[in-house]
Amino acid sequence: MRTADRASSIPTPRKVLCLAYGAIALAALIATWSQGGPYLHSASDFLGSFWQDTKANSASRFVAAEALWLSASVAILTLLEGRKHQMKWVWLYIGGFFVAVSVAFPLFLIARELHMRDEPPRLRSVDTLLLALMAAGVAGLTAWIDIGQN
Repeated sequence: MRTADRASSIPTPRKVLCLAYGAIALAALIATWSQGGPYLHSASDFLGSFWQDTKANSASRFVAAEALWLSASVAILTLLEGRKHQMKWVWLYIGGFFVAVSVAFPLFLIARELHMRDEPPRLRSVDTLLLALMAAGVAGLTAWIDIGQN
């Protein structure tokens, strides 16, 4: 089957979901890497200074622990779903969690959606509305954190 044929066989709700995941990955890439720049000059800056700075205060330690433990849960889900749908390169997505889980996981979800193209996603209207409100809150809080730096 040609790529164009495969793309046209994907239900519209699934395409919209892939676009949403892509937008999340792009926003996460911008938000995380705009903050990670100072640590990318050398491996020692990243491995030493970055992780040391996550210990700066209670809030940074909380967010770091939250992200790390969420990554562990997401890794299990990624592996199980990847194997279930016979996806290739599952461990590359999991490895990407150490760089930016907020980017790697949405990319995995896009690949997963494309593997599940025959069955449409089932979200109720209230689910869509609440997800949109949550996304707006996350975007607003991210902008406030990133732009409102001291």
